[in-house]
Amino acid sequence: MYEQLKCRALFHFDETIAKDIFEDTEFPWEVLPKIGDFITVLGNTLNPEEYTCTEGNVWIAKNASIAPTASIHGPCIIGKETEVRPGAFIRGNAIVGENCVVGNSTELKNVILFNNVQVPHYNYVGDSILGYKSHMGAGSITSNVKSDKTNVTIRYEGDIIQTGLKKMGAILGNYVEIGCNSVLNPGSIIGSNTNVYPLSMVRGFIPKGSIYKRQGEIVEKNLSF
Repeated sequence: MYEQLKCRALFHFDETIAKDIFEDTEFPWEVLPKIGDFITVLGNTLNPEEYTCTEGNVWIAKNASIAPTASIHGPCIIGKETEVRPGAFIRGNAIVGENCVVGNSTELKNVILFNNVQVPHYNYVGDSILGYKSHMGAGSITSNVKSDKTNVTIRYEGDIIQTGLKKMGAILGNYVEIGCNSVLNPGSIIGSNTNVYPLSMVRGFIPKGSIYKRQGEIVEKNLSF
C-alpha cells in the first residue's frame, strides 16, 4: 500500500552516506526524527584521514570547500567535494552528501541531502530529504510547519496519511528539478524525474516522471531517453 511513497521508490541508497538510517523504514518522513542521533553515531565512525571533526559534532570532508562566512552548527556531516558557499547557514541535524552545492544565503535544518544535490541560491530546506541529483532553483523553499500548527499530513490519491509530525517539509526523489521561487508546502512528496515549474505552490504527492505546471495540471513526461 502507498508504494510510490516508500523510500525504496524514491531514492538510490548507494548515493548517500546515510543509507543505514533507511533500514527497516518504509516511509521517508519516519527518518526525520532520527537524523540528529544518527549523525553523532555515524560521525564517530568516519575516517579521520578523510574528515575533520570540529567542535559541536561537525564532520567536514577535508576536500570539501567551505566559505569562511558560512555558519555550520552540529551535529552535521559535510561530504567529499561538496561546496558550501558564502553566507550559507547550516543549523544542525544536517547530512550533506558528496559533490553537493549549498549556496549563498541557503539555510538547512534537519535534512538529508543525497550526493550531487544542489541548493545553490537563497533556498530554505528544513525537515526534508532531497534525493540524488535533485536541484532546487533560486529562491525555492520548503515550508515545514502548517499555519494552524497541527500535525503534517500527506495527501495521496484521495487519502490523508498521518505523519505524526509537527514539522515536515518536502521529500524529493532522485533527479527532481524545482523551478525558481517555488514553495513546497508541508508534506509535499515529489517522485523521481519530476520537474516543477517556477513560481509553483506544491502540496501533496506528485507522481514520478511528471511535469507539475500548477495545482490540478500535472502531465506525464516522455522518459524514453
